[in-house]
Amino acid sequence: MKKYPVLLSICCLTLSLPSAFSQTQFKPEDTEYYTPKPRIVTSSNGIPADAVILFNGNDLSQWQSEGKPGTSAAWSVEDNILTVKPSSGNIQTKEKFNDFQLHIEWRSPLTVKGKGQGRGNSGIFLQGLYEIQVLDNNDNPTYVNGQAGSIYKQRPPLVESRVEAGQWHTYDIIYTAPRFNNDGMLISKARVTVLHNGILVQNNTEIEGTTEYIGLPKLKAHGAGPIVLQDHGDLVSYRNIWIRNL
Repeated sequence: MKKYPVLLSICCLTLSLPSAFSQTQFKPEDTEYYTPKPRIVTSSNGIPADAVILFNGNDLSQWQSEGKPGTSAAWSVEDNILTVKPSSGNIQTKEKFNDFQLHIEWRSPLTVKGKGQGRGNSGIFLQGLYEIQVLDNNDNPTYVNGQAGSIYKQRPPLVESRVEAGQWHTYDIIYTAPRFNNDGMLISKARVTVLHNGILVQNNTEIEGTTEYIGLPKLKAHGAGPIVLQDHGDLVSYRNIWIRNL
C-alpha cells in the first residue's frame, strides 16, 4: 500500500519540473525553418503593390450597377471623388472576392440634412451581403448598431470615431469569408476587423449572417462576392479604394 503514495509523488515531481529541463535535448536550429519565404510586397503612397485598385479617381471601369449587372455604374466622378447619384441604385465591383484587406475613404455630404439614419447614410457591403455602416455620427442619436463603424443591425463599434464636418473618414477592413461544406452547411461564420480613422472599432468580430433592415440575420451558402456601395439617397462620397486578396 505504501508504493502508491511514492509513485504519485514521483509523477507530481516530474510534472512540476521547470520546462527548461525538458527542453535541454533541443538545439536552437531544431525549431528554425527557412522556407517557404514570405513573398515581398512593396507599397507606393500607402498602396500595396499587389492591391487591386477599385477606384483610381478617374473612372468606374471596375464597377457596374448592382440592379443591372453588366450595366455601367451611374454614380458621379469629379475631382478624383466618387459620389452617390441618388435614385441610381447601388453599385458593385465587377470582380468578386473571398478573404481580403479593403481600404476605402468616405465623406458625409457637405450639407447634412435629416436626422438619425437620414444623416449621410450609405454602406459598404462585404461580398454583397454584410454591411459596414456609413453614416454621419456627429451628434446623431441613432441606434448604436446602426451608426458608422457598426456591422449593421448586429454589432456596434467598440468606440465612436468622428471627424469634423466636411472631412474624410477612412475604413481599413480585414475580412474572412464564411466557410460552407459541399452540402451548403455552415462550417464557420464570417469575421471582420475594422479600423475607423486608424482606431479599432471591430476586433475580429463574428458576423451572424446577412445584415437585414427588418428581422434577424440569414445564413445562406455562397462563394465569392462583390464589394457593394449603397445608394441610400444621400450625397456620400468615396475615394482611394483598393483591395488585396488574402
